[in-house]
Amino acid sequence: MSSAEQIAKHARAAGNILKTISDENRSKILYNIHDGLAEARAEIEQANKVDLDEAKKTGLADSMVKRLDLFKGDKFEVMLQGIKDVADLEDPVGKVKMARQIDEGLMLYQVTAPVGVLLVIFESRPEVIANITALSIKSGNAGILKGGKESVNTFRAMAKVVNETIAKYQEETGVPVGAVQLVETREDISDLLKQDEYIDLVVPRGSNSLVRQIKNTTKIPVLGHADGICSIYVDSAADLEKAKRIVLDAKTNYPAGCNAMEALLINPQFPQWDEVLLHLIEEGGVTIHATPDVKEKFLQKLEKDGKLTDNIKSKIVDANEAEDFDKEFLSLDCAVKFIPNTTGAIQHINEHSSKHTEAIITENEEDAEKFLKGIDSSGVYWNASTRFADGFRYGFGTEVGISTSKIHARGPVGLDGLVTYQYQIRGNGQIASDYLGAGGKKAFVHKDLDVKNITL
Repeated sequence: MSSAEQIAKHARAAGNILKTISDENRSKILYNIHDGLAEARAEIEQANKVDLDEAKKTGLADSMVKRLDLFKGDKFEVMLQGIKDVADLEDPVGKVKMARQIDEGLMLYQVTAPVGVLLVIFESRPEVIANITALSIKSGNAGILKGGKESVNTFRAMAKVVNETIAKYQEETGVPVGAVQLVETREDISDLLKQDEYIDLVVPRGSNSLVRQIKNTTKIPVLGHADGICSIYVDSAADLEKAKRIVLDAKTNYPAGCNAMEALLINPQFPQWDEVLLHLIEEGGVTIHATPDVKEKFLQKLEKDGKLTDNIKSKIVDANEAEDFDKEFLSLDCAVKFIPNTTGAIQHINEHSSKHTEAIITENEEDAEKFLKGIDSSGVYWNASTRFADGFRYGFGTEVGISTSKIHARGPVGLDGLVTYQYQIRGNGQIASDYLGAGGKKAFVHKDLDVKNITL
C-alpha cells in the first residue's frame, strides 16, 4: 500500500469518527488549536520570515510573496479570530432540511451530513492551514492539507501545533489525530489525487495553473476557481464619490487578491468618468490599460484641464484588447473600456469574466436589477466593492475557497459548502411490498411537515 493510500484511508477512518462527535467537542478542539497557535506566534513568525527571505532570493512573484507574508498587518490576528468565529457558528451537521410523513409511523427526513474527506492543496497562503482545519473539523470532515514549497517552514511550524494540540486533547474531545493530516511532498499529492475511493472533494487554493492542473489529473470532484477576473461597470447614473471610492478600493486594497477588480467598464455618458480614472491613478498608483477611444478622450480631457503631467501620462498605456480583458493582473494594473449601456456591460462581462465577482455602480435601480439578474457570476454587487467577496466578510467565519461552479457550492464556500445531505427513513417495521408500486394496495400519505421545530 502506498503512503498516499495510507494517508487517505487514515483520513476516511478519522472522518467516520469525527462526524459522530458532538458539536460541542468539535468546537472545543478549535479553541484549543486557536490557543496553541497564539502561544506559538514567535516560532511561526520566525519560520515565516525564513520563507519570505527564501522567496525573495528565488525571485518569487510579488503577488505570491504578499500572500506568503502571514504577519503583514493584522493577517495573523484575523486568522486566529477566524478559528474562533468558525467554532462559534451553528453546527452545520444534522440539520433537518425536509420532513415528510410517508405514512403513519413512517417518516422521511433530509438531513445535512459531512462530505467526508477533503484534500486541500494550496500555494503561498499559510493561513489556509488554520482556515481549513477549522472548517473541516467544525463540519465533521477529515482534512488532508498540502502546502506549497514556498511556505514549507511556516507550514511545518503551524502543522506541529495543530497535530500536537489534537493529540493532546484527543481523549477529552474525541477528535482523532487523523482528522487533520498535513503532507509536504509533491509525490504524495500526485498519488493522493488518484485516491477517489477515499477522498471526496479536492479544493485547490492557488494559481490558475495549479487549479487547471488538478482538474485535469483527478477523478475526484474539484471545488475552486482558476481565475479571479472581476469587473466593475460604472453606469451613466453613477454617483461620483461612490464610484471613486469603490473603484479605488476594489483595485488597490489588495491587488493580489482574487476578488480585486481587473477590468473597469465605463459608460461614456457618465459626465465625470475621467475623474474616476484620475483618482485611480493619483491615489492608487494604478496603470490604466486603455482602449484607443478611452486613451484618446482621457488624454484630451486631462490636457484641457491642465492635469496632464508626465507621471500621469506614464500611467496610461495601450490595452491589448485580445488579452487584457481576459487577464488576472494581480497588480496595480487595470483594463479600461467604454461600454454604452448596461446590456452591453452584461454581455461583455459574461463573455470575458471568470464568473467570480462583478459590480455595477449606479443610482438607477432598473439598471442595477437588470445587471444583478443578467450577470452569470457567483457574486454580483450593486454599489459595493468586489473585495467583499470573502467568507470572513460574509460572516462564514472563514472560507475553504471560492467556487465559480454552479453545482453544490458557489461563491465564498464556508461551512454550508462542506456538507451534503442524506435521506433518513425512521419507521416501525413497514415494508415496501405493502404499498402501491411494489405489489401492495396501501397508498402513501406524503404529507410535508414544518422543519422549524424538528430535531433528530
